[in-house]
Amino acid sequence: MNLVVVSNRVSRAKANEPMTGGLAAALLPVVEESGAIWVGSSGRVRDGNQKEPFAEIEALGAGALAMLDLPAAHYGGYYEGFANSALWPALHSRADLIHACHDDYLSYREVNAFMARALLRFQKPDTAFWVQDYHFLALGAELRDLGITQPVGFFLHTPWPARAVIGGVPHHRDLIEAMLAYDLIGFQTEEDCENFLAYVQCDLDLAVHDGVVTSRHGKTRAAVFPIGIDPEKFAQLAAKASTHPDVSRLRRSLNGEKLAIGVDRLDYSKGLVNRIRAFDRMWTLQPQLKRTVSLLQIATPSRGAIEAYGNLQSEVAKLVSDVNGNHGEVDWTPIRYLNKGYGQAVLAGLYRTAQVGVVTPLQDGMNLVAKEYVAAQNAADPGVLVLSKFAGAANELDTALLVNPHDIDGMARTIAIALSMPLTERRMRWEAMMTKLRSHTIQDWFADFVDALQDTQSDRSVIGPIMAEQPALRPLRSINSNPRYY
Repeated sequence: MNLVVVSNRVSRAKANEPMTGGLAAALLPVVEESGAIWVGSSGRVRDGNQKEPFAEIEALGAGALAMLDLPAAHYGGYYEGFANSALWPALHSRADLIHACHDDYLSYREVNAFMARALLRFQKPDTAFWVQDYHFLALGAELRDLGITQPVGFFLHTPWPARAVIGGVPHHRDLIEAMLAYDLIGFQTEEDCENFLAYVQCDLDLAVHDGVVTSRHGKTRAAVFPIGIDPEKFAQLAAKASTHPDVSRLRRSLNGEKLAIGVDRLDYSKGLVNRIRAFDRMWTLQPQLKRTVSLLQIATPSRGAIEAYGNLQSEVAKLVSDVNGNHGEVDWTPIRYLNKGYGQAVLAGLYRTAQVGVVTPLQDGMNLVAKEYVAAQNAADPGVLVLSKFAGAANELDTALLVNPHDIDGMARTIAIALSMPLTERRMRWEAMMTKLRSHTIQDWFADFVDALQDTQSDRSVIGPIMAEQPALRPLRSINSNPRYY
């Protein structure tokens, strides 16, 4: 089978370069090993005079990257507009932050159509398409409109919210009907899958049997595929990173004190404000912990052009300053706050240095940082993971210390418990989590989804003949030319 993987951005990151996010970290190794073609945005845009989608192709291990310049006229409305100001907040159950105009939706659909046309050049009789994440909910329908009958699957890296929340997204019905053009839709957790099927049954009034939806497109299977990591590889990175200058300097600077670490994109879904308040509360309630533990918070800026993100960056920076001003000493800084990214090799060493990993999102699809922190630990003296029960990883890593990220006092107490946990208990909890990580790796996730995609496509009604020849790539169509967008 010839596999084409599609996402908003592709990753070219090396071990010493920062990753752009969890999706990139997850897909990079499996594309390198599987021989798949990974198609996504180059990060550049072009004006509307281009005659066809332009792709720059380069090798990536056994596979390849194909990077497209997206249309300038629609990129802002697609990315900052509909994808990240309407879909992202809704998918993370922040209905209060949903904001998008009609033009944003039209641009979102135009970019989905543009990507579909670009994918035609990679089509072969044995091709299967695997689309990633919320940027391309409608891409499957666009591919079907172009005559693609080969397997087309979709995986959502974020959560899927309750019906009432997704119902706040403009054009939600059209989008979810379009999603049913996929043969297979994958989710991180059972709750996400159940929420999606509840919408399909109640709002679209469609039949669902054993996770299979019957619609005008044919049959679509919805299923759960929890994403994993490569725990052995990450453990090796952590062991080797002890001599890296950044890791060595961090260890020397601690002067024997313990370290907690948080690594997140600067996003309102990650619970950074509540996390910092929990540390503030811990030092207030238990002043004996001052000078004995500090927090290293790495928060990589993201989507700064969107108002909610700019406001968050200011709020977190002020809060860190206030906490450091209240609890710090001339020779001790409670919170080390960094607004820059690190490559996985360095992160693995930083995780291994920290006695506590703090992963406390308000809502998260999986959160691979939680899994990476566990994998990076020294088996003889492992750290403790403090994990939000609202992260998908909590379903697997149930021997972590699970917390409610809205309960500031509860988090403060739990972090203190983690810091004082005896070695025997730390080992027991860590070994149980490592068993889970080893039993379902990133390679297993990849293989399981691809196998399921091949199986489910045989159940789909034939929509049109497979094209014998690749059609000419058409120019970007007018947003006024297709009434079904309205």
